[in-house]
Amino acid sequence: MTERPATELGRILVIVPTYNEAANIEKTTGRLREAVPEADILIADDNSPDGTGDVADHLAASDDHVHVLHRRGKEGLGAAYLAGFGWGLDRGYGVLVQHDADGSHPAERLPAMLQALRTADMVKGSRWVVGGRTVNWSPLRQLISRVGSLWSRICLGLPIKDVTGGYNAWRADTLRKIGLDDVASAGYCFQIDLAWRTVKAGLRVVEVPITFVDREHGDSKMSQAIVVEALIRVTLWGIAYRAGQLSGAARRRSKTAGTGS
Repeated sequence: MTERPATELGRILVIVPTYNEAANIEKTTGRLREAVPEADILIADDNSPDGTGDVADHLAASDDHVHVLHRRGKEGLGAAYLAGFGWGLDRGYGVLVQHDADGSHPAERLPAMLQALRTADMVKGSRWVVGGRTVNWSPLRQLISRVGSLWSRICLGLPIKDVTGGYNAWRADTLRKIGLDDVASAGYCFQIDLAWRTVKAGLRVVEVPITFVDREHGDSKMSQAIVVEALIRVTLWGIAYRAGQLSGAARRRSKTAGTGS
């Protein structure tokens, strides 16, 4: 893997999926606009019953950097991001960023992530590298996150500390290379899936430390079902991956033996 030379990044789109985030979206959008004034923001709302979509429309009407993608209903975080990626790629953005609506992702760290993206293909805002941390998380939630990342690293051979982290910046050509059309995972597993696809494609992933602050308003979208889905999918992916490694090693040994005979 060779280091990419520094280049201009192109136009930046920050995708912010929402479902019942009326209490958070205005503040989150304001932090993003202050941190990276040149970036556009796409609020992808899953027809929130609390009126988030109306708040988003008001923000877009008063700021031409803010756009709204109204979706039919709650279809999951992964589906919302895929729709946002498609929207941005169709409009020629050079960088696409995943960003939570609840204030947990520090917009103030996005400039550092974009700087790192100049010599990388994907950048993760990482809680588990030196300098990264979480605030207001229970010990159980920290354990779930750390074990989830560790298990993913072991199963899939990923050189990433915060595999499950959802604060990610992508080059547009990276997303085009990793095959978004057949991504079916959601939530926790969606982040692992995309990171693994990037590593398998031989692309460079860099982690930038962030402080992840738990939401102040609204309910977390994390659930037991999402965690279980991730565990099952990662385990199955890992079995297939390791089986492929063993099969490849056996073929190489057989070929070597045949050549030497």
